[in-house]
Amino acid sequence: MTRYRAFADAHLHEVLAEVQTLVGLESPTTDKAAVDRVGKHLAVQLAQAAGAEIAWHPQPRWGDHFEARVGRGPRRVLLLGHVDTVWPVGTLERMPCRIDGDRLTGPGCFDMKYGDVQALWALRALVESGAVGDKTFVFFVNTEEEVGSPTSRPILEQLAAQAECTLVLEPSLGTEGAVKVWRKGVGMYRLAVRGVAAHAGADPEKGRSAVLELAQQIVDLDRINDLAKGTTVNVGVIRGGTRQNVVAASAEAEIDLRARTMDEARRADERIRTRPTFVPGTSVRIEGGLNRPPMEETPASRRLYDLAKRLAAEEGIALAATGTGGGSDGNFTAALGIPTLDGLGAVGDGAHADTEHILVSAIAPRLAWFTRFLAEL
Repeated sequence: MTRYRAFADAHLHEVLAEVQTLVGLESPTTDKAAVDRVGKHLAVQLAQAAGAEIAWHPQPRWGDHFEARVGRGPRRVLLLGHVDTVWPVGTLERMPCRIDGDRLTGPGCFDMKYGDVQALWALRALVESGAVGDKTFVFFVNTEEEVGSPTSRPILEQLAAQAECTLVLEPSLGTEGAVKVWRKGVGMYRLAVRGVAAHAGADPEKGRSAVLELAQQIVDLDRINDLAKGTTVNVGVIRGGTRQNVVAASAEAEIDLRARTMDEARRADERIRTRPTFVPGTSVRIEGGLNRPPMEETPASRRLYDLAKRLAAEEGIALAATGTGGGSDGNFTAALGIPTLDGLGAVGDGAHADTEHILVSAIAPRLAWFTRFLAEL
């Protein structure tokens, strides 16, 4: 048994208690007071347990972001986490945080409060074992990742530019706990159509149907899909018209784009933005754009994974590598050319779903491996 596994086993009950505490502090993104409450708790724990120096980034609308610095060495390693969740306050009443067999449940436990706790305890282990070495670990915690990181993005990008690599504590993929070496880029758009209203029975020829135009727009948008290249365009929400006997004067749609590479993201974005019109007398307007660039695998990120895989094997973990269509803050850092490895946090399932849970049996091995990974970078 390695020293880091011994540490993880010895403190497992405390780690579980801290996860339950964080999950118990419900923190939906849009509730600043709630998110600030859990952020302050985590910052205090980092300062007390790992001697972290805390720097706050106050926000008027969203929760306050913070960075926790451990070590004073010249080599910087950026860790990324977030404390906001998609769950409204009160969710605990029907999704209590509890341990049932090998499962710890509760809103936000998997995405991604366990990851925050894993970073906390790994940094504590490094400090207590004297293994920080020549590195400075910067753990940046944001409060609005679930809505696209609108105010934290420039901060984390600046921190990433000063670091030799970025490690993202988002949850892993699958019960085997695979890390993520790529993520698709994300685009979000709103398509608005203007037509001409008319009586559908008495004067239909005077109308120009925005709904008909929208229908043809949807068919045309579907042609952008290229599943072989990992590019998907989904029209997820549509609205239009006022009454069944009125030719619709307006309609709109909300569009989601996912792309594996930047070349495909640019191609699809251009196609979405340059909309033809199909119904004479109607007009189309597009708002939005790429929210997160693709996180593409690079030789440097593959070397990070190779090291992580070797150390995991020595800790008894078969560490697989994969990717996902979902985005994270790792998309931003990877787009800057910073080697980025993602999905280093919880093993479990059910992000954003009532089935959200983490596997208790994976906690000690995961914590031990991650701590050793930080030590040997």
